[in-house]
Amino acid sequence: MENSRIEKAGDNHYNGYNCAQALACAFSDEVGMDEKTMFNLTSGLGVGMGNMEGSCGAVSAAVMIAGMKAQQAGLSRKDAFKLCAGITKEFMEKNKAVVCKDLKGIQTGTVLRDCHSCVLDATQILENTISKM
Repeated sequence: MENSRIEKAGDNHYNGYNCAQALACAFSDEVGMDEKTMFNLTSGLGVGMGNMEGSCGAVSAAVMIAGMKAQQAGLSRKDAFKLCAGITKEFMEKNKAVVCKDLKGIQTGTVLRDCHSCVLDATQILENTISKM
């Protein structure tokens, strides 16, 4: 499988993009959106929606991109929801959490997954998901 989107998402994250921006901007061309608009659109999703209490930004961005791809492909709302639920489920199975503070071990002191790895995991899961559409 080609890793260019995974590499791009990883590079984006290393270059200061938040987790959601890193993933979403790696797929902006895939959904017909310019990267600057995608960057701005996803700015509030990073760090668990800005406060670590929400879903991982990378997972949120993956769900957003999958939803956009599903709509572009003419899938039903129900089928789009199934795709998005599958992304969340697969990420949860791999990392044991989807909420940012849980992934970072804020309350437990045990980090389940660092941000960069979350970006790479969510990107791979999204790639696999949309390749089946």
